[in-house]
Amino acid sequence: MLPFSNQKIAVVSITRHGIALAGHVVAALPGARLFAPEKFAAEAEAAAPGAASCYAGKTGEQIPILFSNFDGIVAIVSLGAMVRLVAPHLGKKESDPGVVVIDEAGRFVIPMLSGHLGGANALAGTIAAALDATTVLTTASDARQTLAVDLLGRELGWTFEASHDEIVRASAAVVNDEPVALVQEAGSTDWWPRHANGRSGALPANLHCFTRLEDVEPERFGAVLWISHRQQPAELALRLAGKQVTYRPPLTP
Repeated sequence: MLPFSNQKIAVVSITRHGIALAGHVVAALPGARLFAPEKFAAEAEAAAPGAASCYAGKTGEQIPILFSNFDGIVAIVSLGAMVRLVAPHLGKKESDPGVVVIDEAGRFVIPMLSGHLGGANALAGTIAAALDATTVLTTASDARQTLAVDLLGRELGWTFEASHDEIVRASAAVVNDEPVALVQEAGSTDWWPRHANGRSGALPANLHCFTRLEDVEPERFGAVLWISHRQQPAELALRLAGKQVTYRPPLTP
């Protein structure tokens, strides 16, 4: 499931053959728009009737506009070229759009920026399925099919509370097989099979499950993932400092 609507997806291509492929991508994502150089206006309109926008000037000049107006960007451009195009405009993972690159033959779909929070991994999976292509996932949690700390419960409407440093520390603990406490006091219990990008295997062995935060000895764990509606007990604040991520499931009526 994508974290944004198709109307917030821009598909960019700069070659005649790439524009033809871009038409298939737009068809798979109804509501997305195709952006192409003005000299290929006829090809763009033929590939994505009513959904093509053509620009004059350099493609690099379009990047800040796309970053401001779209949550997902699909580029049928070489990976290296796209890195150079977006580099001057990068902000932070919490706000940058998800960027996906596809080779012109349509064989590989590569999430290159904001794979988790920006939705690039999910977008790549959707496109790969439509094109019968291979998704190239390089984020450690997805490559190893373990828990992605910043995506836990997203499909269930959960939100999380943590600083950037706390997310980094907890994510590192998970992928480095450090002991991690997972405390669930609220919310649906089917978060693992419904985890982002799909998880079909057993729960990772380094996750230790609890039903009450007070039962956890924080010093034993590299991170503590707490799913609850409660406020943090004051007596645990110091011991959990810097290593806790709190998840808030929706309150049921």
